[in-house]
Amino acid sequence: MTKPSFSRRHTLLALAAAPAGVLGWAAPAHAGGQLEEPLIDSVRSALSAAVSELAPPEPVFASTEARINYLRWLATMSERLRPRKSAWEQRRDFLQTAWYESRRAGLDESLVLGLIQVESAFRKFAVSSVGARGYMQVMPFWTRVIGDGDAGKLFHLQTNLRFGCVILRHYLDRENGDLYMALGRYNGSRGKAAYPNAVFAAQKRWHYSEPARNA
Repeated sequence: MTKPSFSRRHTLLALAAAPAGVLGWAAPAHAGGQLEEPLIDSVRSALSAAVSELAPPEPVFASTEARINYLRWLATMSERLRPRKSAWEQRRDFLQTAWYESRRAGLDESLVLGLIQVESAFRKFAVSSVGARGYMQVMPFWTRVIGDGDAGKLFHLQTNLRFGCVILRHYLDRENGDLYMALGRYNGSRGKAAYPNAVFAAQKRWHYSEPARNA
């Protein structure tokens, strides 16, 4: 495939800012690729435990109000996602999984959705030029380092989002909560502004504010 003449920075920023209908199945993947680094045994064990036991992502709510808020979020995000996924069942399953895995990893759902927009344009079977796979463009080496070695599972919805969220959480912890640097690590471009800025720009589309209560 012939590479475009414009820069990677312009590509990322354009992807983040593009209207919803523009980012379709033909959009390229833009993962720089996480870099394989040595992990101490305790970290490896913790990450392995975090990606294991993929139970169905069924949300559990502490109250009726919390469930109603979730359903409002789901309806709002579903409309925003409609240009990328036309079938309601696909949007529901994807958003439910993204919500579940984001919360499980202690991440903001809008951040994860913004990252997916930049990384894969919401394409389940996206593969980047460096081999990163799926929605969150996870590098296959992670399945060997902390999984069962089956990189094909990265095309499974929950497996991909589970790995992606756990990896981002790992990088965020490693950077002492510095999201800018953690995103750079996720993309393999630590210290460079283009990728974090693209994710932050895309994240704005997926922000959700609960309706104000009547006094």
